[in-house]
Amino acid sequence: MTTTTVTRDAASAPKRSGAPRRGPARGTDPTRRQQAVAAWVLALPFVVLFLAFTLGPVLAGLGMSFTDLKRVDIRNPFAVDIVGLDNYTKLIQDPLFRKVTLNTLLYLVLGVPLTMMVALAIAVGLNRITRLKGFFRVGYYLPVVTSIVAISVVWKFLYRENGGLLNSLLDLVGIDGPAWLDSTALALPSLVVMSVWRNFGALMVIFLAGLQTIPQEVNEAAEVDGATGWGRFRHITLPMLRPTLLFGAVITGIGYLQFFEEAVVMTKGGPLDSTRSVTFFTFDQFGYGNYGYAAAASYLLFLAIVALTYLQFRWLGERDSK
Repeated sequence: MTTTTVTRDAASAPKRSGAPRRGPARGTDPTRRQQAVAAWVLALPFVVLFLAFTLGPVLAGLGMSFTDLKRVDIRNPFAVDIVGLDNYTKLIQDPLFRKVTLNTLLYLVLGVPLTMMVALAIAVGLNRITRLKGFFRVGYYLPVVTSIVAISVVWKFLYRENGGLLNSLLDLVGIDGPAWLDSTALALPSLVVMSVWRNFGALMVIFLAGLQTIPQEVNEAAEVDGATGWGRFRHITLPMLRPTLLFGAVITGIGYLQFFEEAVVMTKGGPLDSTRSVTFFTFDQFGYGNYGYAAAASYLLFLAIVALTYLQFRWLGERDSK
């Protein structure tokens, strides 16, 4: 009798599901809706400014690159002719654009590795010292926050053929210093040296932060196993520093592809256009009133930046461990 009663009670009891109860649907949650509205309200000023002053001009410049817009057409811009890819074709066939492109690539190939090597070497040295580390950080970083125009003026006097500090030091050891900024072979490397001195401070701070994230126990274990200093640096430090190196390479490469102020102040693009860059060329074309031609040149530079960044991610990015 008792067994029958228990069985009936169990059968009549409501069945409980093991799945948790679902809350109200997201679309009907008033709190989430209010939060979304508040987020869009707060983001709206930035979105408006971005559309008006960034995305709008970028798209307008892209459209301009397919037209023959010149200074005389400003009063009636909608009457200009659409030339398609003619501006890009002319740029590829332009001997001056080819020369400035080669100058920019040389500036990039020389400047980026030197800047990264100098920054990494100094960061490794600062990571090992315990005293005056902050003093050295500030000292090495000061050129980064100093006006590039002021730095270019100072280095222009350093490179002077007569009375310049560099040639004066060479005279002390009996060497007749060359005309650094008046030589077609030395002008561009001279700008590279100045740029490396100015830019390595920012990378040094980034690399120093990356080095401090590497566990000290890993280096100590490798040292106990008999690894040399170069071996620990090559097989431990560099692989663990790969994301930091990638970030540094990307921002440095973009900066070197856009070099402009150094050439304007120190050499004005000379001698014989040996220091004229793509940005300098684009600036000149805007000054001449060839707006469509200049816009096409700027977008070719944009494509070069995209290609460089892609290659850097392929080379320094994370790799599958398969």
